[in-house]
Amino acid sequence: MDMEFCIQLVLRALLSVIVGAVIGGERERHGRAAGMRTHILVCLGAAFTALISIYVNNSFAIEGDVARLPAQVVSGIGFLGAGMIILKNDNMISGLTTAAGVWTTGILGIAIGYGFYLGAILGAALFLVTTALLTRFEKRKKKMLGLYIEIDNMYNTNKIIDELRVLLGRQIEYSIMPPVSGYSGNLGISVVVNKKQSVDIKKICDLENVVYVKDELKNKTERLI
Repeated sequence: MDMEFCIQLVLRALLSVIVGAVIGGERERHGRAAGMRTHILVCLGAAFTALISIYVNNSFAIEGDVARLPAQVVSGIGFLGAGMIILKNDNMISGLTTAAGVWTTGILGIAIGYGFYLGAILGAALFLVTTALLTRFEKRKKKMLGLYIEIDNMYNTNKIIDELRVLLGRQIEYSIMPPVSGYSGNLGISVVVNKKQSVDIKKICDLENVVYVKDELKNKTERLI
């Protein structure tokens, strides 16, 4: 092992630790499941797979694909990320961003291991910018009220939507979804309104064809079939 490779080894290992620490520290401040230690280890491990591949190729004069070993990291980290994804009781999925962040950190580690410093640093910077903007969006989303409404006659959907606009204000966001009850002929409506709006859930319950109303944020059922 020549001196030049030793210097590269130390620099790349240290840079992978720094990148992992910066990304992990930001995630830890927001209370995510994967914190500084996890991101450091992922980035460092990914960097060393690239370094080992280069070392073996150079030291043993093996003519092979130096990207083969690091390529396994891309899929391998997927199993680690899968353990962070949780399906809650209200069919809401959490942990996707954390899993994607760990996967991205591994990719940045591979870039560092190959000496692609500019790409790794740029990727880390864009990662931080993206998560910062996402955090602001999530804070804004928390100011919204989520309602799940189920009706027993899908043919009256437009009529119900018009009535909801009168009760909740015309500026509402809604999406149509399968009924959580599983009853044939029923239809689910997911509605998002600003928390500042005055929402009388009992009036929604009194609407014709409405059989089920649930505050998705408080997990509170107002009317059940």
